[in-house]
Amino acid sequence: MRKTGFAAFVLFVAVCSPAHAQDTSVTAKLVGFDAYMTQVMRDWNVPGIGVGVVVKNKLVFARGYGYRDYGNKLPFTSTTVVPIASNTKLFTVMAMGLLVDEGKIDWDKPVRQFVPSVQFYNDELNASVTVRDMLAHRTGVTRHDMIWYKSPFTRQQLFERLKYLEPSQPMRTTFLYNNLMYGASGYIIELLSGKTWEQFVQGRIFQPLGMTSTVFSIDDVIKQPDHGVPFTERRDSDSLYAIPYYREQGAIGPAGAINSNIQDLSHWLIALMNGGRFGDRQVIPRDVVQATLEPSIAMPNTALQAFGWGELLNAAYGMGRWTASYRGHLVAYHGGDINGFHSQVSYMPSDSVGVIVLVIGDHAAPLYNVVSYNVYERLLGLDQTPWSQRLNDARKKAKQAGMAARAQAGGGQVKGTRPSHPLDDFVGEFENQAYGVVAISKQGTGLRFGFHQIDLPLTHFHYDRFDTPDDEANGKWSVNFTTNPQGEIDKAVMSLDQAEAAFVRRVPAELSAPATLRQYAGTYVTPTGATFAVVLKEDGILGLAFAGQPFQALVPWRQHRFKLKEFSDVTIEFVVEGGQVKAMTQSSPSGTFTFQRK
Repeated sequence: MRKTGFAAFVLFVAVCSPAHAQDTSVTAKLVGFDAYMTQVMRDWNVPGIGVGVVVKNKLVFARGYGYRDYGNKLPFTSTTVVPIASNTKLFTVMAMGLLVDEGKIDWDKPVRQFVPSVQFYNDELNASVTVRDMLAHRTGVTRHDMIWYKSPFTRQQLFERLKYLEPSQPMRTTFLYNNLMYGASGYIIELLSGKTWEQFVQGRIFQPLGMTSTVFSIDDVIKQPDHGVPFTERRDSDSLYAIPYYREQGAIGPAGAINSNIQDLSHWLIALMNGGRFGDRQVIPRDVVQATLEPSIAMPNTALQAFGWGELLNAAYGMGRWTASYRGHLVAYHGGDINGFHSQVSYMPSDSVGVIVLVIGDHAAPLYNVVSYNVYERLLGLDQTPWSQRLNDARKKAKQAGMAARAQAGGGQVKGTRPSHPLDDFVGEFENQAYGVVAISKQGTGLRFGFHQIDLPLTHFHYDRFDTPDDEANGKWSVNFTTNPQGEIDKAVMSLDQAEAAFVRRVPAELSAPATLRQYAGTYVTPTGATFAVVLKEDGILGLAFAGQPFQALVPWRQHRFKLKEFSDVTIEFVVEGGQVKAMTQSSPSGTFTFQRK
């Protein structure tokens, strides 16, 4: 009964939702589309969808299906504002293109020629990476999304972390989607233009296009009377529930912070379809628009190879969007995905038709492809491909597989083991230069895990491995602690993104303060009577200076105790008596040497 009532509402909204003047030929070609959408909504259990169709330079179809707010049963309309996530990327590319057009940067010259402050992992990248590489996801650096996701980092701090990201593939050989490169591109726009990315895009793109409802933050979204509310399907049932908005998008904004609606996005799509022109104004230079369509890196025919589906073939990524052949018709497209909201903006350049699809519900994300393809097939007079059945079947199978996998979690646990140390020894902050800090705290008789804005209980699994619960919103986290040669818990290792990441125990800041380190500086005597110096350099690094030998930096570890970067099994400790440093000891597996202060 619930589903029957829901379907009736979908049909009601589709008929009564406001839309711009309907082109009669398009209306004729879309006969039966409302019934199709009613079935799709029922089959996918989706809270709400918005669909817009542009032909040449006109929005000819704009309708909402279902609800923009499932909880309060408020209808989805053509003016419902929602996050468009990665459909933001093409705005960033066009903004960069405006700077290319002004001669402030070049698509194909090394970025450091124009922005010397950008640093990549090694000299090869520093000398080679171009803006096109960054915007075409071909730097060889993989996603590392957990650096920005729910993190406290600013856009500048994310920009400065690029130097820690080791490439996993040679440059320009493999497509590796990377939001951080887009965040950095937005910061480059700021450095070159003197305006924030938001100010630049607002003034140079939104305003000329009349995108008056398009905003950059969730706070501004919910101020609008017609805005979407994130709902999705529970992972182990078909019930729908409200989830939080993703609000931490500011720093990574150039990769995915724009929020818009069908009406405003139709202006954007009209400009894209008409060489950057909207109305009587050339908003974006035609050659900039064309540059984004030029293939930068080829993609494999994954769907054909994995499932035998050959409708979409020979995709390539340009900048901020893919191009491919859909049943013999060139299509340019990009999707966008963030918690609760999914979108696609696409068009067929040779056919002068474009489609906007906005979806609420993580479980229904594939619908932006399903619906877009169906609209194109109707407009082009092609037989309809059973995309909804195909992808919904895959979705249901994946859901069942996920439930079965979670039911077997923990099968590899070694029973009867204990942690190697008391729980208090695991407490502390562990830091990775790229990802930031993992905080382990005590909670009752157990531990607690904190990473960015994720906060969960942490319980012993086996040996020195501890796991969080499998949280529906934040996932499951497994932390394996390791010891140094002195037997101390010094690292926390986790699987993040595409590889393991090691977080090293964070030393209290006061141990590295110049006032603390200054007391150790001076002259010391070896057992043979030779002298050497402990030196505090101007950059704040304390180290050993032996005659004729390279400077050896001392890494603060505990009060009066240091480690050598080169040898983890060697410790240096200063002997303090009556508030005065009297000597220094060096301990290794071979023994302990004492050096008196002179």
